[in-house]
Amino acid sequence: MTAHFPFDNSYVALPPNFFARVAPTPVPAPRLVKLNRPLALHLGLDPARLDSPEGAEILAGNAMPKDAASIAMAYAGHQFGNFVPQLGDGRAILLGEVIDRDGVRRDIQLKGAGRTPFSRMGDGRAALGPVLREYIVSEAMAALGIPTTRSLAAVLTGETVLRDPIQPGAVLTRVATSHIRVGTFQYFAARGDLDGVRALADHVIARHYPQAAQAESPYLALLESVIARQAELIASWMMVGFIHGVMNTDNCSIAGETIDYGPCAFMDSFDPKTVFSSIDQFGRYAYGNQPPIALWNLTRLAECLVRLLADDDDTGVEIAQNALGGFAERFNAAYLAKLTAKLGLSGRQPDDPQLAQDFLAAMAKGEADFTLAFRRLSDAAAEPSQLGEVRALFADPSAFDEWAPRWRARIAAEPQDGSARRDAMRRVNPAYIPRNHQVEAVIRAAVDRDDFGPFEQLLTVLANPFEEQAEFARYAVPPQPHERVLETFCGT
Repeated sequence: MTAHFPFDNSYVALPPNFFARVAPTPVPAPRLVKLNRPLALHLGLDPARLDSPEGAEILAGNAMPKDAASIAMAYAGHQFGNFVPQLGDGRAILLGEVIDRDGVRRDIQLKGAGRTPFSRMGDGRAALGPVLREYIVSEAMAALGIPTTRSLAAVLTGETVLRDPIQPGAVLTRVATSHIRVGTFQYFAARGDLDGVRALADHVIARHYPQAAQAESPYLALLESVIARQAELIASWMMVGFIHGVMNTDNCSIAGETIDYGPCAFMDSFDPKTVFSSIDQFGRYAYGNQPPIALWNLTRLAECLVRLLADDDDTGVEIAQNALGGFAERFNAAYLAKLTAKLGLSGRQPDDPQLAQDFLAAMAKGEADFTLAFRRLSDAAAEPSQLGEVRALFADPSAFDEWAPRWRARIAAEPQDGSARRDAMRRVNPAYIPRNHQVEAVIRAAVDRDDFGPFEQLLTVLANPFEEQAEFARYAVPPQPHERVLETFCGT
């Protein structure tokens, strides 16, 4: 009996130019190295059947479960500002959709499953290192409470892939509320296919934003909903020091999830200009540039919807511009609310935005570790003597010395006691993030020595990022100078 996937596929009901039907390319020796058993249960799947030779065959693409869709999705996209009219799933194949235990429709996709009509010059495969990075970071983001695609399984294929250097091949089973992107809309808009744009918009409304269908202008409500989700998403991931690395329009999810963990990374020392991606040579997607880039991407979406917003272009553009004008307010409100919560401020006072920005400026000047500074500040909220532990993180503590008394006076103006404030701050200031040097160490152990113990241990730590884990205290420590990872790479 084959493992049962309760597929309920909807995307394949769209016109045939939305995708290409394609089967995964078989691999010689699939070996399951990780199964996300809690996620499998939540998706209505049987972990025992997936964690078996039969399950490995399915998760590697060698066997197709009943009623699988097996398609590669078409999309376009701006890559580093340059428009490419046809991209599409060049190494990913959507098996189908299931309804999870919360009643949410979820895609199940094999990434690294072989060539598709959209592969261009690519081999359609994935290397083990990037598969492990995506598994680690996506699951860490989920534990941090940030909307994200998830990782169901990682499978070794028994073959090598031509990367620099040559690596073991692997397949990641990725789960998302959908894989529809801004670039999906661009694919049809670039072809002047208004019917395709409309069909896609109707599908997205039905799937992700059903409330928009009841609005006076459903397509405007759709645009505004996507803007709101992106504003919240970017504010959320900036609060944990995350840098996506490739915020191209084909990596901008319509559902408001973080998608495509390529050369992504988390900051250690705070610097808004931080870039890790080896392909981002001019810092387009630096940490501090992420909000304006999100707006730029949303503007590209709005361009696709202009003819759905009004019968004439001038009116449609005006409507779109008004909607886009709301991004800054939404982002700033979400960003400030999250940042002040990290500082332990439960009320609002006029000087709070400046107080928050001055702490960031002090961290930048003092090269303080972003994650540890906020976590130690949480302890200082309950015990002022712990401010010395925060100060010790600053190479130049002068700005922090000026700031700390202002913060102490500000929190003293609120009725919350120190212990309650510390606990509240700990719930938003993680102790553990997937630090780049730790992720790299995990990848090296797996790729070089076939040792997945460090991978399992790091996943265990990151599953509870806000809880003190004394036995894993070393995972909260920033890298030593010789351990720093200054550059990350795309899996292709």
